Amino acid sequence: MTDFRSISDGIAAEIASGALPAGTRLPPQRQFAFERGIAVSTASRVYAELTRRGLVSGEVGRGTFIRAPATSVAALLSEDAPGPINLEHVFSVLPHQSADLAASLATLITPAALDAAFPPVRPAGSVEVRALAAQFFTRGGWKAGAEQVLFTGAGRQGIAAAMAALARPGDRIGVEALTYPVIKGIAARLGITLVPLAVDADGVRPDALVAAHQAAPLRAVYLQTVLQSPLGHTMGLERRGAIARLLERHDIIAIEDAVYGFLCDEAPLAALAPDRVILVDSLSKRVAPGLTLGFVAAPPALVERLARTIRNGAWTANGLALAMALHVIGDGLAGRLGAAKRVDAAARQTLARAVLRGLDLQGDPRAYHLWLGLPDPWTPERFAMAAARNGVAVSPASAFAVGPDPAPNGVRLALGSPSPDRLTVALEILGRLVGDGDDSQVE
Repeated sequence: MTDFRSISDGIAAEIASGALPAGTRLPPQRQFAFERGIAVSTASRVYAELTRRGLVSGEVGRGTFIRAPATSVAALLSEDAPGPINLEHVFSVLPHQSADLAASLATLITPAALDAAFPPVRPAGSVEVRALAAQFFTRGGWKAGAEQVLFTGAGRQGIAAAMAALARPGDRIGVEALTYPVIKGIAARLGITLVPLAVDADGVRPDALVAAHQAAPLRAVYLQTVLQSPLGHTMGLERRGAIARLLERHDIIAIEDAVYGFLCDEAPLAALAPDRVILVDSLSKRVAPGLTLGFVAAPPALVERLARTIRNGAWTANGLALAMALHVIGDGLAGRLGAAKRVDAAARQTLARAVLRGLDLQGDPRAYHLWLGLPDPWTPERFAMAAARNGVAVSPASAFAVGPDPAPNGVRLALGSPSPDRLTVALEILGRLVGDGDDSQVE
C-alpha cells in the first residue's frame, strides 16, 4: 500500500521548489487517485495531510489550491516590501514626523540622559515612568493603574510574554479565525495550539468562544477589539459586554491587542473586565516601527507572573529605546503624531473607497487598512501574485488564516505607507485587476 505521507512529502517538495506555485488548483481527489494509481481513501488522506501542514486550502465549490508559501507570510514582517508600492505593511510615516522626531530627540542626547539609559531595564521601570505611560495609553475613559504597567521591547514581545505566561506547551489559545500573522509564529515557537474562533461584523462571536472552550479548555484568547486586522471590525459595547461576561464565567484571560486603539475613542475590553484582560499597546503604529516600546497593563493578580516571564523570555525593553519613547510621550510629540494619523488614516480611507468604488470593500473608515473581497475567478494567492507583477504588494487571506478551514476570498490593503499619489496609482492597478479577472491586460 502506498504511504500517504510519502506522496504528501513529494507534493510538498514540488511546492517548495516552485513547480506547484501558489494558486495552483489540485485535481479533485478521485482524479488525483486515478492519476497516481492509489485508492480514493489514500488521496483523501494526502489532501488532509497537506491541509494540516498549511500547504493547501479547500474552497467550497471551487476545489483545493496551493497556499502562499511561508515566505509570503514572513514578508509581512520583513523590512523590504516585495513590490515597489507597499500595501502590505500597516504603518505610516507622516511627511513632517522625521523632522519633528529629530528636533524632539536632540534634547535627549546628553551625557546624563545616555548614562541613565544604558543600565539594564526592569520590566516595571520606575514608579514615575509607569505613571507616565499609564496616563498616555488611557483611552475611552479606561486607564490602567501605574502598578499594573510593564514594558517590553515591542508590542509583539508583550503579546508573546502574555501567551507564555498564560499557557504551557500543548495548551490552547483562542484567536480570531483571521488574525495577526505574528501570533501564528509565536504560538508555534511556544508549542501552543491556536483555536480559530468564528467572527462576524462585530468581532468574535460569543457562541464560538463558548463552543471552543467546552470542546477543550482555552487558557486564553487573543483579540483585536478595535480596527481588527485584517477585516477591520470594531466590537460594539454590547458585544464587548457579552465577551467580558464569558471571560468571567469561564475563568478565561483575554490578551487584548490595542495597537490600533489610538485611531478611535472606544474603551477597550479591559474597561469592562479589568481582572480578566491583559492589554498590550505600543508606539510602533502611532509613531514609527523603528521607535518601539511595548506597553502591557495586566490585572494585579498577574503582574508578578508576567514580569517574570518578560525577564525570562528576554523580552524586556532596551534602555535607550525606552528613554526615547518616554521622551516623545513626555514632550507631547507622540500624542500629536497619533492625532495627525487619525486625520491621515480617514483621508486615505476616503481615497481608497473612491478609487475602488463599486468593489467588495470591508473595514472601519478610521483604520489604516481595508479588506478587498475578490470575485471569481480570482483566488487571494493568485491575485497577490498578479498585483506583485504589476508593482503592488498586498497580503492574501492565507497570511492571516488560522486552522484548516478555507480563508475568505480576499486580500488586505494597507493604506498608510505610500504617498497619496502612489497610493492612488496602486489602487487603480488593483481595481483594473479585479475588473479584468486576469492580469494579462494590466500595465
